[in-house]
Amino acid sequence: MPSRTAPLESLLEVVPGAVVGVDRSGVIRYVNRHAERLFGYDQKDLVGKPIETLVPESVRPGHPAHREAYFAGPGTRRAQPDRDGAAGARPEPSPRCLRGRRQDGSEFPLNLSLTRLDTEDGLMVIAAVRDLTEHERARQKDDQMSRLAAMVEQSDDAIIGKTLEGIITTWNPAAEKLYGYSSQEMIGKSVSLLIPPERSGEMTAILAKIRAGQHVDHFETVRVRKDGTRLSVSLSVSPICDSDGAIIGASTIGRDVTTQSRAREAARSMIESSLDSLVSIGPEGKITDANAATVKLTGVPREELIGTSFSSYFTDPKKAERIYQLVFSQGMAVDYPLTMRHLDGTPTEVLYNASVYRDADGRVLGVFAAARDVTKQVQAQRAVAEEQASALDRLAELERFQRLTVGRELKMIELKKEVESLRRLIRTDDDQ
Repeated sequence: MPSRTAPLESLLEVVPGAVVGVDRSGVIRYVNRHAERLFGYDQKDLVGKPIETLVPESVRPGHPAHREAYFAGPGTRRAQPDRDGAAGARPEPSPRCLRGRRQDGSEFPLNLSLTRLDTEDGLMVIAAVRDLTEHERARQKDDQMSRLAAMVEQSDDAIIGKTLEGIITTWNPAAEKLYGYSSQEMIGKSVSLLIPPERSGEMTAILAKIRAGQHVDHFETVRVRKDGTRLSVSLSVSPICDSDGAIIGASTIGRDVTTQSRAREAARSMIESSLDSLVSIGPEGKITDANAATVKLTGVPREELIGTSFSSYFTDPKKAERIYQLVFSQGMAVDYPLTMRHLDGTPTEVLYNASVYRDADGRVLGVFAAARDVTKQVQAQRAVAEEQASALDRLAELERFQRLTVGRELKMIELKKEVESLRRLIRTDDDQ
């Protein structure tokens, strides 16, 4: 084997790249220091080993045939991977492995430049190896960016990119359709052009969260189209980072929820117009929503009702808790009598009807309860009951009086009869 101080070896040592020398039998005869670093071996661990040591195990069986074909061929050849990781579509290169294997077993893409060289020890192939890992990463990143760009272009959601100052940098076709502005009209402009004056603080608040690395998910708000009309949108905003991880902008995905918003508003209007107290209650027994009728019956503002215990607004909290548990166990409760208590102490008699509500997968989310004020009916029933009780008392009194009166009359009759009997007796005695 030539020594490292031989002229050729000295020359190859200063080559700015990994170089491996292989003899015709496929045995490694020389590696320079760049090759040692690239493959993770010391020179002594490679020299004398087959070149297949540096080839991935999956292609080792066929590699000797490729090597022998090259030794039999002419000139200098170059091989590099195409976009699919296979050999390029050049006519001259023979098939060869275009991935290397390091000592730790990891693999990497490479570019080979092969040169045949006649030496005193026979024909040798000098392989210049270039690591394409970074090139492959860059290509993959470009492919990823291309796919991402295609997804953005084809998305049904409006996707807008902007700087941390709110200046628009990207504007996809769906954004054009949603807001009515073309990309030429919006790129370079402030996103505030879409925000109603009364909501101008939203952009500042959202961008402050983005600078802090936070995400904003499903934020419902109002935006203005080019023609001046307003629409309800749901926005999800995420940070955009550069290659070093620094936040340089924000990406906003917007979806038109005007129809859903109007439907919710209509449903809310119906709920608010109800004369019955309506509340939704979470699994832990806390109020999650309440209408105006509930506020009126309790005297507690809606924002203070939400998050408090449902049972705490009744004269008998334990009885109120039982209705909640009853609904969870049986699915519903019908005409359950309770007494609500106003902050000022005023009681309200109600009949509760409640049932569980579920999500799209059938999981129970909580209880929806409706309470009807039946105070007047209860008071009327009590008045009737009191009148009936009073009438019964009077009837009993009259019956007692009647019994006394009739008894007195019977005694008078008996007394008269006795008097007459005595008189007759006296007259008889007189006659005698």
